[in-house]
Amino acid sequence: MTDDEGKSRWESTLSTLSRRSFLTHAGVVTAVPLAWPADAALAAAAPAAVDGAADAIPGTIPITLKVNGTSHALQVDPRATVLDALRETLHLTGTKKGCDHGQCGACTVHIDGRRANSCLAFAVMHQHSEITTIEGLGQPGNLHPMQAAFVAHDGFQCGYCTPGQIMSAVAMLKEDWGTSDAEVREAMSGNICRCGAYPNILEAVKTARGKA
Repeated sequence: MTDDEGKSRWESTLSTLSRRSFLTHAGVVTAVPLAWPADAALAAAAPAAVDGAADAIPGTIPITLKVNGTSHALQVDPRATVLDALRETLHLTGTKKGCDHGQCGACTVHIDGRRANSCLAFAVMHQHSEITTIEGLGQPGNLHPMQAAFVAHDGFQCGYCTPGQIMSAVAMLKEDWGTSDAEVREAMSGNICRCGAYPNILEAVKTARGKA
């Protein structure tokens, strides 16, 4: 290889590197202006989205539930049950989650005056319902007669099932059941007490029914 041929090849290599370097830098510089408008548009749209959704969590929907006489505007998962809305969103934890399958009755509330397992009721389907929980039944110093009867007869042990037992028993006062022990037990059969306080629960319900 002559000196002239080597010089020519070296100049060609430098020329190639220069073009590559230029194209690389030009691509980076060009990409920035092209990407910026999209990022700016997203940034400009973000405040509007936040303002419009308030504190909404993605995937939730707005609903209104009337609980214990007060209407509450909530953001809930479409699959949320009345029990979930009460405990997790409204923090009304008197209603207990037991089996979560409608078998134990610990989550019993009143929906439009009738007892219902709140773990089986979708919140979105009860926006126009009157929902009453144990918190709306009575308060310390102003107990519902059924609550007072449970206290007087020790109708509980651990107390976990007690709110559901009381809510079910109060609804029973408006239902057509006989006065025999067997009929009271049948009426309350949807509420399970794992402690086995059934005799005292029976006496409490009978006492409250007698006063009613």
